[in-house]
Amino acid sequence: MSMLRPMIGFKKLSYSSIPWFSIGLTAIFLGSVVLRFWGLGRFNALVFDEVYYAKFANNYLTDTHFFNAHPPLSQYFIAIGMWIGSHLPFGQDNINGLTGSLHSTWSYRWLNALTGSFIPLVVAAIAYQLNRRRSYALIAAIFAAADGLFLVESRYALNNVYLVILGLLGQLYLLVALSQPKGERWRSLALSGIFFGSSACIKWNGLWFLLGVYLIWGVAWALRWRRLKVKNQESRGWLVPWSAAKAQHSKLFQTPLVNLTEVKVFPFLLNFALIPVLTYSFLWIPHLIMNPNPGFWEAQYKILTFHEKIGDGPNVHPYCSRWYTWILMLRPVAYFYQTAQSINEQVPAYPPLPSGTGKIIYDVHAMGNPILWWLSTAAILLLLLLLVQRLWLGWRGKFLPTTVNYMTLYLTFNWLANLLPWVKVGRCTFLYHYMGASVFSGLSLAWIVDRWLHSDRSQRQNAAIAVIGLILLAFVFWLPIYLGLPLSFESYHLRMWFRSWI
Repeated sequence: MSMLRPMIGFKKLSYSSIPWFSIGLTAIFLGSVVLRFWGLGRFNALVFDEVYYAKFANNYLTDTHFFNAHPPLSQYFIAIGMWIGSHLPFGQDNINGLTGSLHSTWSYRWLNALTGSFIPLVVAAIAYQLNRRRSYALIAAIFAAADGLFLVESRYALNNVYLVILGLLGQLYLLVALSQPKGERWRSLALSGIFFGSSACIKWNGLWFLLGVYLIWGVAWALRWRRLKVKNQESRGWLVPWSAAKAQHSKLFQTPLVNLTEVKVFPFLLNFALIPVLTYSFLWIPHLIMNPNPGFWEAQYKILTFHEKIGDGPNVHPYCSRWYTWILMLRPVAYFYQTAQSINEQVPAYPPLPSGTGKIIYDVHAMGNPILWWLSTAAILLLLLLLVQRLWLGWRGKFLPTTVNYMTLYLTFNWLANLLPWVKVGRCTFLYHYMGASVFSGLSLAWIVDRWLHSDRSQRQNAAIAVIGLILLAFVFWLPIYLGLPLSFESYHLRMWFRSWI
C-alpha cells in the first residue's frame, strides 16, 4: 500500500515524465471498447426494446410509415449504424429479418457500442473541468467504465446511451464556457444548448440535464443577491463584515462554476431556451419528411398521451420500479433470459426449453455495479446534507465561492434534477431511467475518494484504494450477467443477491 500511494498521487500524475493521465484515459477507453464490442453479435434476436428501436430505424431505411412514442433522433443514429454496418465486410455472421429487413445483429448494435465507449471520457472531462484535478478525472472515468448498466445499454440498439452522452456534453460545454473569457463564451454556450436540445430529441427526460443547469444558475444568482444584501447590511454596521469572513476562508478559485452569475438573463435564455427548442424542432424534419402525418404538434400531443395511458405495476411489465427504489437498485431489469442444455447449443433456441429443464443460463441483466451504486448513493446523500448546511449559511450571506461549495451545489442539484421529476410520473418506469442521475452520484463518490487519496491520513488513503478495488472486483464478479455469458444455475444465483433482482 505504501508503495502504491505515491504512484497515484496528484503531483506524480502532473509532473512525472510519464504521461500517466493520458495513458490511464486511453486504457479506460480501450477497455470500454473491448467490453462493448466483444461478442456484440451474439443472441441473434431483438433484445428488450430493440423490438421497437431497431425496427423503427429500419423503417427509415425502407421508407415505411410509422409512429414512435419517443422523438426520432436515436432511431436516426441506429439507422445510420445499420446502413454502414450492412456495407462492411465483417460483422455479418448473425443475420435475421426481425427488423423487417435482413440485417446482422452487429449492424444495429455497433454504433451504440462505440457511443457508450466514449461516456467514461466525457465523465472524465466534466470531472476535470470541475476542479482541474487529473486524479479526480481518472477516478470518475474508472467508475463510469465499471458501471454494468451503462455497459449493457451500450451493447444493444437502445436509446439511453445517446440521451446520456448528449446531456453530459451539454453539461461539459457549459463548464468549458464558464472557464473561458467572457467574450469567447458564446460558441461553447451555443454548443451546450444544441446538445441539450439533442438530448431531449432522444427522449423528453433528456430535459432533466437542462433542468439541472436552470437550478444551479438560479441558486447561484439567489446566493449572489443574498450576499449583496448582507453586504449592504454590513456597511451599516448590522453584521460582521462579509469581507472579513471571506478573508478567513479565502481559497484559490479552481472551478469555473464561480462564474455562473456572469451569464446574464438574455444570453442564458438564448442558449438554454431558444437554441434547445430550435435544435429539438429541426431534428424532427427528416422524420416529418418521411412521415408527414401526424404533423409536428400533433406528434408531440400523441407522444404525451401515449405515455399518460401507460399504467404501472407488474401487470404492465414485471420489471416496473418506482423512482425511490433506484438509488438502492432494488429492481434491475432482465433484458434477455434463456436456458440451454450445454454451452454448445444455439441461443436463443425456438421454442425455448421448458422451465427447469436447462442446465446453463444465459442472462443479460440491466443492473448497475452494486458496490458502485450503493456507495454513490451514500456519497450523494452526504453531499446533500452538506448542501443544506451551506445553503443555510448562504441565506445568512456566507456562502463562500469556493470549489467545495460550488461542486457540492453542482453535483447535488444535477442529481436532484435527474431524479425528482420522476416522482410525479405515474406510468411504469424502469431502473435505466436513473442513468442520468447516477452519473452525478458517481461523480460525487469519485470526488470523495479523490479527496481521501490526497489526505495526509493513511487511513483515508487506504479507504480510497479499498473503494476503488472493491468497485473493480464487483464489476468483474457481475460481468457475466452484463455480457450474457453462460452460467450454471449455482453461479447465476450466486450473483442474484436479492429475490427482487430476479
